Amino acid sequence: MSLSISGEGVALIKSFEGCHLTAYYCPAGVLTIGWGHTGPDVYKGQTITQARADELLKSDLARFEGAVNSYTTVKINQCMFDALVSFTYNCGIDAYKNSTLLRLLNLSDYEGAAGQFSRWVNGANGPLPGLVRRREAEEKL
Repeated sequence: MSLSISGEGVALIKSFEGCHLTAYYCPAGVLTIGWGHTGPDVYKGQTITQARADELLKSDLARFEGAVNSYTTVKINQCMFDALVSFTYNCGIDAYKNSTLLRLLNLSDYEGAAGQFSRWVNGANGPLPGLVRRREAEEKL
């Protein structure tokens, strides 16, 4: 059975991503627009409408939900799913797929997996306060 992100999960992502209608460089130096959307379709100086930002969020969420559903082989609850989609939305599908977090989760080591969130908080110059808060919120879920 495939899960879908809940309204609370979407709210969590929105609270940490924020919505920017003009493209900007995130702390990792990646061009970003809308609710944290990245990709080859984002370019310097780009502007979008709120409606387009919301469309991008919806399509991005579908991609990340699919990845979490595909790579997670153990039963998880809605809160866990929301946390994992938020994590994957922020870190990327490959990061999730190849993470110790997922490896431990799929071994049914739920506590060990939860302890991995705090390892994903660094920017180029060390821990970023926003990522520390986000990972704490995800781990709590």
